[in-house]
Amino acid sequence: MPEQVTPYKDKNATKKEQVADMFNNISSTYDFLNHFMSLGIDILWRKKAIRELEKSKPQLILDVATGTGDFAFEALNMLKPEKIIGVDISAGMLEVAEKKIQKRGLSSKFEVRLGDSEKLLFEDNTFDAVTVAFGVRNYENLEKGLSDMLRVLKPGGKIVILEFSKPQNFPIKQLYHFYFNSVTPAIGKIFSKDNSAYKYLPESVAAFPDGKNFLQLLHKVGFKETKYQPLTFGISSIYTGVK
Repeated sequence: MPEQVTPYKDKNATKKEQVADMFNNISSTYDFLNHFMSLGIDILWRKKAIRELEKSKPQLILDVATGTGDFAFEALNMLKPEKIIGVDISAGMLEVAEKKIQKRGLSSKFEVRLGDSEKLLFEDNTFDAVTVAFGVRNYENLEKGLSDMLRVLKPGGKIVILEFSKPQNFPIKQLYHFYFNSVTPAIGKIFSKDNSAYKYLPESVAAFPDGKNFLQLLHKVGFKETKYQPLTFGISSIYTGVK
């Protein structure tokens, strides 16, 4: 099992509860900080991940850990599915997503629900595709979360996961460590008023079983045709699998 890293070291709450609190605390500045700290590259990463679903043309998509909905909005734009349902553990993040849905007039196409990503309240074999962007490293029980996403996928359905990974080559590895461990928490402290959230980010990435280790987990829970593709020198990766 991956090492259990939590946002708030001095709290007795579970990782799940702490992650929900953390995202509630940073929800108002999350979108701005995401794009600012990644220099906008996260937008390109999302587009590349969504292209993994272009051939299969899914009509009903589940976006797990949907947050403020950025990935789902991009998927709606690129794939034109009938509907996307977004699930997240943070009411604060979903509040931001809901405002964006109403503003864009997309309530018939994109619906968000408060829910646990490790205990999805959907029937077996419901969705054509399941997506997760920068969410799986926050799971309390990663294997359980992956198993549940497999359960709600239709046979032949595809999962696409976008997640931070750890660059291995000099000098990107060194620059990445400096930026993630020093610059990111400093920027986070200035703008988000929750320093713990942006200290947790590099810690959660460091503890996450990326690359081939994550493919092994996908395979272990039952996904087939598992692949991964490193992006931008290995700063993030796209993982795919089929039920």
